[in-house]
Amino acid sequence: MKRTPLYQEHKKLTANMVDFGGWEMPLHYPKGILEEHLATRKFGGLFDISHMGRLLLKGEDALPFLQYVLTNNAAALEPGNAQYTIIPNESGGAIDDAYLYRLDKQQYLLVINAANAEKDWQWLQEQKLRFPRAVLEDVTGAVAMLALQGPRSKAVLQTILGGDGLRLPGPTRNTLITVQMLGAQVPIARTGYTGEPVGFELLPPAEIASALWSNLLEAGGQEGIVPCGLGARDTLRMEANLPLYGHELGRDAEQREMPIYSGRLARTCVSFARTKGHFIGKEALLEHFEEVKLRLQGLLHKSQKEHLVPRMIMPVALLAEGIARAGYEVYTGETMVGYVTSGTMIPFWGMEGTGVLSRPGAQSGRRAICLAYLDANLTEGQELLVSIRDKQVPAQIVSRHLAGEAAPYARPVLVNEQHQAAASHSGETLEALARRLVLKARDNTLWRQRATINLIPSETTVSPLVKLLSIADPAGRYAEHRRVKALDNVEAYYYQGTQFIAGVEVELAEQMKQFLDCPQVETRVISGQMANAAVFSGLLEYLNRVDRVAEPRRFRSVMNHHIGMGGHLSSQPMGALRDYIALSPITERPAVVNFPWSQDNPWRIDLNRTAELVAEHKPELVILGRSAVLCKEPVSELARMLSTLKPRPLLMYDTAHVFGLLGPHFQQPFAEGADIITASTHKTFFGTQRGIIASNLGHGIEAQELWESIVRRVFPGSVSNHHLGTLLGLLMATYEMNAFKDAYQRQVIANARAFARALKQCGFRVEGDPTIDYTETHQVILRFDYARGTEVAHRLEVNNIIVNYQALPGDESFTAASGIRMGVQEMTRFGMTELDFQELAGYMADILLRGKAIPETISKFRGKFVRMHYCLSEEQARPLLEALRWFYM
Repeated sequence: MKRTPLYQEHKKLTANMVDFGGWEMPLHYPKGILEEHLATRKFGGLFDISHMGRLLLKGEDALPFLQYVLTNNAAALEPGNAQYTIIPNESGGAIDDAYLYRLDKQQYLLVINAANAEKDWQWLQEQKLRFPRAVLEDVTGAVAMLALQGPRSKAVLQTILGGDGLRLPGPTRNTLITVQMLGAQVPIARTGYTGEPVGFELLPPAEIASALWSNLLEAGGQEGIVPCGLGARDTLRMEANLPLYGHELGRDAEQREMPIYSGRLARTCVSFARTKGHFIGKEALLEHFEEVKLRLQGLLHKSQKEHLVPRMIMPVALLAEGIARAGYEVYTGETMVGYVTSGTMIPFWGMEGTGVLSRPGAQSGRRAICLAYLDANLTEGQELLVSIRDKQVPAQIVSRHLAGEAAPYARPVLVNEQHQAAASHSGETLEALARRLVLKARDNTLWRQRATINLIPSETTVSPLVKLLSIADPAGRYAEHRRVKALDNVEAYYYQGTQFIAGVEVELAEQMKQFLDCPQVETRVISGQMANAAVFSGLLEYLNRVDRVAEPRRFRSVMNHHIGMGGHLSSQPMGALRDYIALSPITERPAVVNFPWSQDNPWRIDLNRTAELVAEHKPELVILGRSAVLCKEPVSELARMLSTLKPRPLLMYDTAHVFGLLGPHFQQPFAEGADIITASTHKTFFGTQRGIIASNLGHGIEAQELWESIVRRVFPGSVSNHHLGTLLGLLMATYEMNAFKDAYQRQVIANARAFARALKQCGFRVEGDPTIDYTETHQVILRFDYARGTEVAHRLEVNNIIVNYQALPGDESFTAASGIRMGVQEMTRFGMTELDFQELAGYMADILLRGKAIPETISKFRGKFVRMHYCLSEEQARPLLEALRWFYM
C-alpha cells in the first residue's frame, strides 16, 4: 500500500490504519470517530488528505484542455481562486468529481479522488492528445495536502502566520493565497469537505509536511483542535450533504449511471457559458439541465420512465431507531422509490443561546441521517420508509442536515425542531392592547433616551421640533407630482390641498443645495437604498435611450467597495444593484469589480492597483462610500483617473453614513469631482429617516437628460407617496444643520478622535491609522478576537452601552464579527465632548477588560446628557412646540 508523507505521524498518534483506495490511511485516532466529528464542529479538526490525487497543469493549452474535460468554467477562475468541478463522460455521468485551483496566471492544480486517480490519469492523458501544448504532471508524491477545518482553524493559522487574518485567503469560500511557511511556499485555500463555514486546505511540499502537521497540532491543541481520520471526514461530509464518488456519483445500487444533474451541486459546477465552448458531455448535460429546470417549474409532463434524470440525491432523516446503510431500499407505502447512498448515526452538539449568540453547548446527542437516491418527483417533507434488515423504519425527506452559512459554526438542522409561535393576545380588549403597547414604548423610549449611551453610527435622535413636525398634517397625505413640459415645465400636482407641502419641498431642495453647494437635488426618495436604486435605474434608462425597442441592457461593469471591506449593502449585487448589473460573460457572476485595499491599511483604497483595474474593466459606474468608514474617500484622485476614459464613467458617492459631515472639516465631494451624491438623512445628518439624491452633472444637454432620467425613476419609478410628514421634519432638520454644521462637524470629529485615543490608551485594539488618531469621521472601530464581536456588543448592551457588532476585513460574515463599530454623532448632539468620551472609554475598559457590571453607573453617566444641542434652545423651542402640541391632545 502507498503511504503519505505523514504516515509516521499517524503511527506516533496510534491511529487505526486501514486500506483506502490503495493507501494506508488513518480511519480514526484513539478518541474515535464520534469525538473527532464533535471536535471539528466545536473547535476544529486536522486531516491528512495527501492520498488525494494532485495534477499540475500548465502550458498554452492548459485552459482549453480544462474547459474541454471539466464541467465548470475554468476561464472564470482568477489567479488565487478555486472551484468545484466534475470530470464528465459523454452521457452526462461523472468519471470523478474534483477541485480545480488556479495557483497563478500559468498554473492550475486539479485535485481528484484517490480511488479514481489512475483511472482519471489515463482518461485525461487520452483527452490531452487533442491539446499538445498542455502539460499535465502528477505531483501527488511531491506535494502533500492537509485540511484544517472548524471554527478555531482560522485562529490556529493566525498564530502560525502572525497578523490579524489579512495574510490568509480572502474570507469567501474558494479563495487561495500562497504564503511562506517553514521556508517553503505553501498554497492555502478556503476549501474543504466538511461543511464547515471556516476551513482551509494546505498544499505544502512533501518534505515539510510532517513539520507543518506538528506545528498545526501544537498550535491547534491550545484551541481544542484534534487530528481526525477518514471516518470523521465521511460523517462530516455526509452531514453537510456532500457527495462521495461511488455513493452519490458514479453508478447506483442497480449499476445504472447516475446523471451529474441528480446531485444538487450540479447547479453550480456545470457551466454552459459562451466562453466555455464545447466540452465532453455538454449535449447530454444540457438536456438533463432543461429537464431539471422544467421539473422545478412544474412544467415537466413526461412519464417517470421517460425521464433523463429520474432520481435525485436527497437528504433524509430517520424518525425512529435504526441506522440506514448504503444500498438499503426506500419506500413510500408499498412502492420502492430508491436507495440509500450513504448513511450512519452521527453526533451533534446542542446549541446554547439564540440567533447570532448561539454556540455549541456542553451537551451532545446522536441522530440517524442518510443521503438517498430517490424518485425525482418526491419533495421535502415526504414521509418514507427505510427497509433496515426486517424492519420498515419511518423517515422523512428534509431540506438539509446542516446549516453552514453563519460562520464560525455549522449548526445541526434537526427534523423535530419546533419553532415557538409568538405570544398571542387575541382575547384582549383594544384598550388593554393599547395600554400594553404604550407602556412598552414608553419604557423603551426612556431607556434609550435617558439610561443608555447610544453609539450606533447609523442612528440619531431628532430634535423635538423635527419630531412633532413629522407627525403634523400633511403626514399620511399624498402630493404626487411631476414636471410637464407641455405646461411650460410646471410641476403638476395630482391632488388638491398640496400648496403647503409643495412649498416645503421646494424650500427643502434649496436648503439642501445650500448645504451641498450643488445645482440639483431630489428629495422625494424615502431611504438611501431607494436613492441608490433610482440612480442606477435612471443611469440605465439614459444609457438605453438610443434604442427604446430593444431589450434594455444592464451595467456591463461597476466598481465599488466589497461588503466585507465595509461596502454599503445598497451598492451590492445582493442589494439595490441586483436588478441593474449584468453577469460577466467570463465569470458568470455579477460584473462588479471591487476596490483593492491598501496592504498597510485596509480602510484605504490602493490607488495604483485601482488604476490598473479601471483600465482593464472600464467600469460604467464607480461607487464610493462605506458603512464602516474611518477615512475620506479619494474622490479627486478617482475623478482624475476616470477623466481619461471615453466614455467617462459616472462617479457616484453614497454618503449615507457621512452625509452630516460633508464640508470643510471632512470632505466636499462635489468640489473634489463627484457627479452624484446619494445619502440617508438620519445618520450623521439631523433628519428624519429619508434619502436624498444630489447632482453636480452640469448644464449640458446630456447632463440634463441624465438628471431627468434619474428624476423620472424617482417618480413614478420608485415612489408614489413620498411620506410628507418626514419630508416636513427633514426641512426643519436641514435648517438646524445649516445653522450649526460648522460647530457640530468640528465637535463630532474631535470627539471621535479623542474617543479612539482614549480607547487605545485603555488597552483596546483600535482600527485605523494612528497618525490621524485612527479616524477622520464619526466612527471608531475596535477589533477583538475572532468572532467575538457579537458577544462584546451584548456585554455592552446589558451595561447600557449600545454599539454595533461589525465584521472586519478578513471576517467571513457578520455572524463571525471580530469587531464593534461605534459612532459619536448622537451623543455629541446630547452634549458630550472630548473629556466625556475619554471617561466613557474608561467605563468600557471596566466592562470588557476588567469584567465589571456597571449598568447603573452608565445610566447615571447618561443622565448628564439629556438636553439636545445644535438646535433651538429649550427657551426658543418651547412656544413653537406648544403651537404644535395641541394637535395631538
